[in-house]
Amino acid sequence: MNNISNRTKGILCIICAAFCFAFMNAFVKLAGDLPSIEKSFFRNFVALIIAFFVLIKKKEGFHIVKGAFICLFLRSFFGTIGILCNFYAIDHLVISDASMLNKMSPFFAIIFSYFILKEKLTLRQGLIVITAFIGSLFIIKPTFSNASLFPSVLGLIGGMGAGIAYTMVRILGKKGQHASFVVFFFSGFSCLVTLPYLIFNYHPMTKMQLISLLLAGVSAAGGQYSITAAYMFAPAKEISVYDYSQIIFAAILGFIMFGQTPDIFSVIGYVIIISVAIINYKLSFKASHEQKILPNSASVLK
Repeated sequence: MNNISNRTKGILCIICAAFCFAFMNAFVKLAGDLPSIEKSFFRNFVALIIAFFVLIKKKEGFHIVKGAFICLFLRSFFGTIGILCNFYAIDHLVISDASMLNKMSPFFAIIFSYFILKEKLTLRQGLIVITAFIGSLFIIKPTFSNASLFPSVLGLIGGMGAGIAYTMVRILGKKGQHASFVVFFFSGFSCLVTLPYLIFNYHPMTKMQLISLLLAGVSAAGGQYSITAAYMFAPAKEISVYDYSQIIFAAILGFIMFGQTPDIFSVIGYVIIISVAIINYKLSFKASHEQKILPNSASVLK
């Protein structure tokens, strides 16, 4: 594992996160007509417990790295907005619409990485991300025009919130903040924000709804750890396109759990996304390999 580059580790982590978040969305949908805020609380509470025990086991401590508090707060604030908006979209739109709107997060992550982190964005990388976004539009085209305006706008805002949150994760990684504490802080923050609503407006749950939310929480914890690690390993511009793989996982789960079958437009979208992901990886690998060779060649000439 030590021989694998940070970029490759980031890609593997972000694909793992996409897999986990696809399951999370499916379990949230299975939870039925519970309020989105209540679903969010249980999702984050499970992640909080898991992060707490991980911190204890690893003996990393519950401390904040110098200068990291503001970034932790912004990561948690915008991440919470992202979750609440995403859950609302899942409850009021079909899963493919909600997933696509949430998958605007990599696009926003690249934008904010450019302005906040001053990370350079090449024309090729920009075109690849745009192409992946177009592929996502193919997947949701049959139903997007019929989506309600309000949940669609909230879904888009959720994607923006997630994009800003992941940019903050990148900064925290550079500052040396442990990933487990980032997940712990974010989950605790989200629980505190949603707790008042839960106290005064609690809706009783059935046994199956509770199980669904607990499974959503476990899936979310896996996704949080994976996405946090991914953006700590590599810049958004190099790996964010792979986050679109969640659309593919969502389609598979939709077929298995809800009997949904993708149409020809969705298949076209899958092909586009997979193709640009492979192209981006190969071109990035080639560029990285050439950079390693050139310094060695220069030293030989000397």
